Amino acid sequence: MRELRTRWSALADRVDSATPAHRDRSVDALRAFAILGVVLGHWLVTALTVTDGSLHGASPLAAMPWLAPVSWVFQTLAVFFLVGGHVADQGHAAARARGVSYGAWVGQRLGRLFRPVAAVLTLWAVVAGGLLVGGAEPETVRTLLKLVWSPLWFLLVFAALTAATPLVARISPLWPLAVVAGVDVWRFGLGGPEWIGWVNVAAGWLVPFTLGAAWSRGAFSRRRQSLFLLAGGAAATAALILWGGYPASMVGVPGAAVSNLNPPTLAAVAFGLAQCGLALLVRGPLARVMERPRTWAKVALLNLSAMTVFLWHQTAMMSVTAVGLLFSTELPGLHTAPGSAGWIVARLLWLPVFAAALTVCWSAFRVHEQPRAARTPRTAVISAAPRVRVPGTARLEEVGRV
Repeated sequence: MRELRTRWSALADRVDSATPAHRDRSVDALRAFAILGVVLGHWLVTALTVTDGSLHGASPLAAMPWLAPVSWVFQTLAVFFLVGGHVADQGHAAARARGVSYGAWVGQRLGRLFRPVAAVLTLWAVVAGGLLVGGAEPETVRTLLKLVWSPLWFLLVFAALTAATPLVARISPLWPLAVVAGVDVWRFGLGGPEWIGWVNVAAGWLVPFTLGAAWSRGAFSRRRQSLFLLAGGAAATAALILWGGYPASMVGVPGAAVSNLNPPTLAAVAFGLAQCGLALLVRGPLARVMERPRTWAKVALLNLSAMTVFLWHQTAMMSVTAVGLLFSTELPGLHTAPGSAGWIVARLLWLPVFAAALTVCWSAFRVHEQPRAARTPRTAVISAAPRVRVPGTARLEEVGRV
């Protein structure tokens, strides 16, 4: 154990010393927070139960609506789009200054996003085929594939906004916000078609993305601007929930008439504004915390494998659930219906197991997130038994490029 701590301290010092002095570490910290929020949120509000021989998805939010505040903590997509807009605008400006073409810039960024996706899709195509051939219920296969593939909508939207950075970066966030409000008025107030809500998939996430671009150009240099976002967004969210008829949960709830997230509603966007205001307010304290080498090393290394963690976290949870079925079909918090406080306690105890399974997935598939030029032996060993290798400090410049 002492040797492990020594190796980790040495690696943390290397990561810290290799980080450029001008790097805003708070940006990476915010991205890490957003990714972990999504992962933990999915692990807490997604359950798999066995009914009539098939696996079915369930959510504790449906049986226990008083848990809605949990979604306020773990639905962190607005922060990710805020950081994405900030980094994309800065990256595009820097690329232009170096004479890099738009095609080369966007190809590099989107390549980092989609290289890991191919591995997920390939593995699950094989798994799904094997399950069906082996006699698994089609409903079980459908449930598993939905959990794996449904988060990919986020990557598609993020990739589209990233590719459109030169066109949308200077748009005022008020314009897409007005579109979201107009769509909701038409959809909920005037009896418009349900499909019109999907316009908000682009418009809704464009709001924090353009806020991030404005941040990269010097906006929010004063605390009162961020405070206005936080207070205004929180007040608008509360009003929309209390008097506008919007659900309190900021994620989808099975069986609910309206989802704030699928597609995004005005309440979700207002909540995102509050999140962005809070994120911008804590930049200073975060930057000071990130000056600690060991803390910064954890954040930097997570950012290097952010897409791997995002893409494989549901697979990790489902793997643990499947292994559990070998022992029992009623393991508390894993296979049982999420309908009581006892289920919540049991699920919390399973989180470290999910994290261990995700570590295995990370070890196996993180290579797909690295450019081919970086898939060389330039690594640093942080443990001896088992020997776990992480990307070397030569790739630190790539932290946060997506």
